[in-house]
Parts: sequence; structure tokens; C-alpha cells
Amino acid sequence: MAELPKLSLRLSGGVDPRRSVDLAGIAEANGFHSAWFAENAFNRGVLPAASACAAATRRVGIGIGVFNPYNRHPTLMAMEIGALDELAQGRARLAIGSGIAAATERMGLSTDRPLAAVRDAITIVRAMLKGEEVDYAGRLFSAHKVKLEYKAPRPDMPLLMAARGEQALALCGQIADGLMISNMCPAEFTQAAVLAVRESARQARRPAPADVVQYIPCAVRLDRAEAYGLAKAAIGEMLPSFWTLGQRVPAAKAALLRARGLSEPDFAAAVRRLHAGEHPAQALDDRFVEAFAIAGTAEDALAQARRYGEAGASELVLTFAGRRPEADMQYLANVARRSG
Repeated sequence: MAELPKLSLRLSGGVDPRRSVDLAGIAEANGFHSAWFAENAFNRGVLPAASACAAATRRVGIGIGVFNPYNRHPTLMAMEIGALDELAQGRARLAIGSGIAAATERMGLSTDRPLAAVRDAITIVRAMLKGEEVDYAGRLFSAHKVKLEYKAPRPDMPLLMAARGEQALALCGQIADGLMISNMCPAEFTQAAVLAVRESARQARRPAPADVVQYIPCAVRLDRAEAYGLAKAAIGEMLPSFWTLGQRVPAAKAALLRARGLSEPDFAAAVRRLHAGEHPAQALDDRFVEAFAIAGTAEDALAQARRYGEAGASELVLTFAGRRPEADMQYLANVARRSG
């Protein structure tokens, strides 16, 4: 039987900070590995909730995924993640990516040369956390004789990189300590991405990034049909925006099309039906659930999670669908403990 990836909880700026604290506590009590905070433009900033969760818990990891350097300069990233790690007593985690260009451009910011931007960010953040005086002139972002005025608790904090396209995956293998994979990426994409990152690391004569962290919706219920309905609703919320992104970013479209058994016309038809107001339960068939969620009974979900483990994911960050995530988290965790 394939090894089960670590299971973590996804929170975001869409969740009230006090609610985040409650859910992080439940995650910790049920053996989840980390609570990751996804920061999306124009919603709540995640640092207040992440900090509150760090103070309220003792064991669960506190992840930020992702920060982007266009709206948060790398020196600020280092300042903030170092302080969060101090509060969390060495449990903070950080993923850096170029963000969603359309949202960043609405701030009046340029999103030119995203790979160079991420390279600059990881270079600056890593050096600052080590306590070095950074004198670096990057292609997009620079730091001139900059040094943290406090000692970061972990000079070797792993830095993950969000990546999807071929060039980004190659860069991840060259400079990052781990890969972060977004929602709406099927296991077939995960496998190809992990292989690309490992090959790039091999060519760069460095160890392959140890962490492969993937966001994915999760719907677990004793009633499999009920769980699939919840999963379809979650996918139905995301699919139109990801399909629109795919028209602008070829790598995003290619990731979607890695899904086994789904063609470009299938996606286009599903999005048309969703745009027309059709309920996701009718607009999406089970193939979309099997490609982009882990769903069903807890036993079903764990079997699907192992499939991502076989593809190379070391950690799945679960967004629990429905209005009772507490019960669903406990249900999944109890079955996971029994299954070993």
C-alpha cells in the first residue's frame, strides 16, 4: 500500500481569524501536520490569523503559501516570516510564488519577469534569515546592505516555491527547498512536476527539494453521494476562474488538461454550464471530482490521498468542503489513525 502523505489544513483570508484559531486547534488535536494560510488579493491579510494560530497552538506547523514579491518586498517577507517563526517557536513555513498576475496588476503593479522575481525573492529572504548582510542587485528586486536587526530563530528555514510551468519547475529544482502545487492540479500533473523538479535539481548538483505540498479540496462523509456533491460545489467555485486563467497562462491550462479522462471540450462545456447558472452537481460529472478533489467516505479519501503520494506529494493541504469542517476533520483523522 502506498504511503499516506501528511495531511494538513488549508485556511485563507476568506476565513474569519477567530474561526481560523478554532480550526487550527482542531487540526492540532486531530494530528494534522500543518495549518497553511493562502493569502489572496483583496481579502483578509493572513498574518493576523497565522500569528493568532501560532500563539494558540503548540505542535501544528503554521504555513504561509504564498507570498509574492510584487506586493510584499522580499526584505519585508524576511522580516515577517522570521518574526512569525519566533512566535511559533520554529513551526513557521513559507512558500514564495509570483502570485496571480491579474490581481497584482489591479494594484497598479507590474508583473514582469515572474521567474526572475521569485529567484530574487528566495535569494534575499534566505540570506536575511541566515543573518547575513545582503548586498544583492537582482533583475527585479534588490537589497543593498540590508540585515535583519534581530536573530531569526531558524537560519535554515526551508523555502518552498509555487510552480506550474516548465521553466518555473526547473527553477524550483535549482533554488528551492520544496515545491508548492496549487488547487486544480490532478495527480498526473503532480507526478510530472515532481519528476521535472528532481531532474532540474540533479542537473544543478543539489538535493531534490524534500517537500512537495499540494492544495486540494476535500469532502468526506459517510454518504459518498453527499461527499461528491460537496466536492462538485467546491470545484464549481474554482473551475471558471482557473479556466479563464488558463486562457492567459498556457501552463495553467496544461495542468488542468493533465487530468485523465477529461478533454478540453469537457472543460469548456462544464464552464459554459456553470456560467449559465447550472448547479455544479449537474454541470460537473464524477470525473471532475476524481481529478481535482479527494472525496467520498474517509476510506475513499485516504485511498485517493495515497494516489497523490504515489505521484510524489509529501503533504496534502485540505480545504474541507461544507459547513461542518470540524466533524469532517475528526472523521478523516480517526479513520487515518485506524488505517495506520
